[in-house]
Amino acid sequence: MTSYVDGRRAAAGGKKRTRRTAEATDRRPLAGGVAWIVVLAVLLAGVVAVNVAVLRLTMGLTKTSRHRVELQGDIARLQGELSSAASTYRLQQEAHGSLGLVQADSSTTRYVELAPK
Repeated sequence: MTSYVDGRRAAAGGKKRTRRTAEATDRRPLAGGVAWIVVLAVLLAGVVAVNVAVLRLTMGLTKTSRHRVELQGDIARLQGELSSAASTYRLQQEAHGSLGLVQADSSTTRYVELAPK
């Protein structure tokens, strides 16, 4: 006489079913948890790496901005120096003091007209 279990085995093609042990069932959820922890750790490391890269870029931009402001200040200072160096009064004083030149009187100035060719 065959038992019910034997009949099920025969209906399944004669394959013998193996029982899972307590260890095998405990490993599978543990392995899945470890895999998730590893995946989350890798993602967290990626986020940290991106944040560090953004911080470095921000520091570089700050340094470049500071340098730009310094250059703009230098340009403004040099333009002021150029403007004062090119002023008419300063040129007149320099010509009179260094070279001994004086400005011509407009009442004594004569113009020469040339005949056209």
